[in-house]
Amino acid sequence: MSHTPRVSIIVLSMGDRPEELDKCLRSALAQTYGSFEVFCVGMGWQPEGLPDGVRCEGLEENLGSPGGRNYAAGRVSSEVFMFLDDDAWLPDPEFLSKAMVIFDRWPRLGLLAPRLSDESGVTLRRWVPRAHVGDPMDSGPAFTCPEGVSLYRRQAWEEVGGFPGNFFHGHEGVDVCWRMRDRGWDAWYEASLTVHHPALPPGRHAYYLRLNARNRVWVARRNLPAPLIPVYVGIWTAISLARNSGDWESVKSWVSGWNEGWRTSPGLREPMRWKTVAKLARLGQPPII
Repeated sequence: MSHTPRVSIIVLSMGDRPEELDKCLRSALAQTYGSFEVFCVGMGWQPEGLPDGVRCEGLEENLGSPGGRNYAAGRVSSEVFMFLDDDAWLPDPEFLSKAMVIFDRWPRLGLLAPRLSDESGVTLRRWVPRAHVGDPMDSGPAFTCPEGVSLYRRQAWEEVGGFPGNFFHGHEGVDVCWRMRDRGWDAWYEASLTVHHPALPPGRHAYYLRLNARNRVWVARRNLPAPLIPVYVGIWTAISLARNSGDWESVKSWVSGWNEGWRTSPGLREPMRWKTVAKLARLGQPPII
């Protein structure tokens, strides 16, 4: 490895999944690409007992997924970096080499999202970041990303300011993709690049529902032209309430987060240009869905 690696694989962990973390880190270390590092950040945990070759740092508190990833990205100097969930792993030792061929051929590629599958190879469809999932083996433009298993070009990341750290969890991938698009960067889903991840069911507990609703409102208030904010939020309100119909406790949690999204500051507002709205529509997902 060179002194300044060209790629960094960043793993956040709270230290509560030692076997999964070990498998994750060893799959990262097994990459054959010539210039990379593996960096593990402990979220409220001091990493210990990690495989040789892993650089590590422990934080006293859990900063949340976007906050922790922002911090970790600031601690590496590589041209491209990848976040890798601590319960995910890379089944192909050529993964980084293949990904970097794509980055080298595509100078305006800011974000590259791989295909997530379970260990048997079945695609986890809810993490396919295209407008219409269809055949998950078809690559195409990405409109969000599986935040914890995607690759990012540093220049694009820094231009958009990384993830919105105040989100804590949920929809930061939509935010970063919209902001990259507005600055002329591309985001792509590449089905030929595979990351294995447990097929966990989507969270539906009260905390998840509150953040999901709040961050839906926040991502609209941060990024959309004013006329589109009520359209986007209205559509997602209808979808979310329909999904949780019949479960009054879930509806209450979601409505609580929805109200919080309007009452509290979402952070810096930088509405995208109407030119970007038109581009997203041409690509297949206008920013109202």
